[in-house]
Amino acid sequence: MTSTSGSAYGAGQGEGANSVLGKARLILESFTLDDVDLSLAEISRRTGISKPSVHRLNQELLDWGMLERSGQAYRLGLRAFELGSRVPRFRVLRDAVRPHMESLCFSTKETVHLAVLDGLEVLYLEKIVGTPQATKPSRIAGRMPLHATATGKVLLAHSPRTVLDAVVARGLERITSTTVVSSQLLNEQVAKARADGYATEFEEVTLGYCSVAVPLFGPTGLLLASLAITAPIFRADTRKFAMALTAVSRKVAIDRSVN
Repeated sequence: MTSTSGSAYGAGQGEGANSVLGKARLILESFTLDDVDLSLAEISRRTGISKPSVHRLNQELLDWGMLERSGQAYRLGLRAFELGSRVPRFRVLRDAVRPHMESLCFSTKETVHLAVLDGLEVLYLEKIVGTPQATKPSRIAGRMPLHATATGKVLLAHSPRTVLDAVVARGLERITSTTVVSSQLLNEQVAKARADGYATEFEEVTLGYCSVAVPLFGPTGLLLASLAITAPIFRADTRKFAMALTAVSRKVAIDRSVN
């Protein structure tokens, strides 16, 4: 699963770049999920901020622990991870659902993902891999389009209609040859996911893989997240996966710790 970054890469300075905080934000967001480290020149190019300013601000970010040195380059620091881990809503949700994810992973030997709706994208909070053969390129904190993923389709199915309209209006990006790029077909898939209680995708993100996802609701009926099993198509049993995921979703719905 190749993740989109949601960074400022390619966006120029953008709004807020005239303030120190705005420039610091652009520097931090210039790192994508695929970046191990970035040179000063590359950060300057991605943000549109001059090299002297990047150098000065990077020194402060290094002191803060938001960045670390990697030879002559820079990488995100542990402080950034620490702050992200403190987000209460996501931390509580992840901690509550993780034992269920571990059980699913143990019983299916496949990769299990926990994801939430963030703007017009899917944000992955947790991932558990069963075996090396089950591994698929995906990352915690990675982002993916809503229209191409099972997690995204099921979130769309239980979100206000305005979210689906906004996704269609933005344009349906083709990731593989089988990615759904027809608004009519996407509408049909979302309606089916709402009726069936689960969504599927076949090779829309990565060729050779499919996913099944269900929505997770809290005790009050609030949509919290989506939970998915991803597996190679040749050994995937989507009906079995859907049943196992649905059983977990019912347990989460009565767990008052997740709200």
